[in-house]
Amino acid sequence: MATLYTQASSNIRKTWLYLTGFLILIIGVGWIISYFFQSPSILWVIVIFSILINFVGYWYSDKIVLKMSHAKPIEKKDNPELYRVVENLCITAGLPLPKIYIIDAQQPNAFATGRDAQHAVVAVTRGLLKKLDRSELEGVIAHELSHIGNKDILLQTIVVVFVGMVVIMTDFFFRISFWGGLGRRNDRGSGQIGLIMMVVAVALAIIAPIFATLIKLAISRKREFLADASGAILTRYPQGLVRALEKISSDPNPLKEANDATSHLYISSPFRGKEKASWLHKLFRTHPPVKERVKALRMLEFK
Repeated sequence: MATLYTQASSNIRKTWLYLTGFLILIIGVGWIISYFFQSPSILWVIVIFSILINFVGYWYSDKIVLKMSHAKPIEKKDNPELYRVVENLCITAGLPLPKIYIIDAQQPNAFATGRDAQHAVVAVTRGLLKKLDRSELEGVIAHELSHIGNKDILLQTIVVVFVGMVVIMTDFFFRISFWGGLGRRNDRGSGQIGLIMMVVAVALAIIAPIFATLIKLAISRKREFLADASGAILTRYPQGLVRALEKISSDPNPLKEANDATSHLYISSPFRGKEKASWLHKLFRTHPPVKERVKALRMLEFK
């Protein structure tokens, strides 16, 4: 157990280091843009815009994700068994009961979203309810409740917003450099500066979004390991989550309701037919390999 808590603490520290890297990246990109256009006001505009985007993301991200996933709310009478599992685990975890949504899809999967524990949502697919037994379902729900308790749902929202900001900023810089900024500088005879700016614009447009995406994926993978460990502590039966992960990852059904923007929210990658073993694919995975997660869970012992 001591090893588990040490690993969880290490994951939290690394996550916030990645998040700090995001902030530095956004400020750095904004500074470069304002420097080349010799307008400090551009940096302030970018900072204000990022604050507005974060505000919208904080208040409405869960509604946007649920809409994109075609998730529908249910009441206790619609699925008493699922409600009992969620209620019992919430009592054990000391969390308020989240809203429960169903996605009409055959692939077994689930995710949690929301801005805090008081406004949280747990969504599961019909395939999950159909293909998992009680202990496996408890393992999945405990994992998702751990995301809520560990405040991952808000962190994941902030990270997605940061990635979007970096992409928007670099795209803006790239377009203005080629269609506006370069022409004006060249007219003044500053061809060398214009060439440097073009090189920086191209490099920024390529590297910054990739770097931002890699940070997002690294955070997502770290939080999955932490939620697995926390969920196992909650149920005190790691084998339930182990079997659930194995069933979910081996199911061949596609999840059409998932996309690149929401895939990192699910307990396991919702994509099928894309699980290649190349180093490049592993670099851009939204989730740790199931084998690694299963291995870590099987090392846990409860007395």
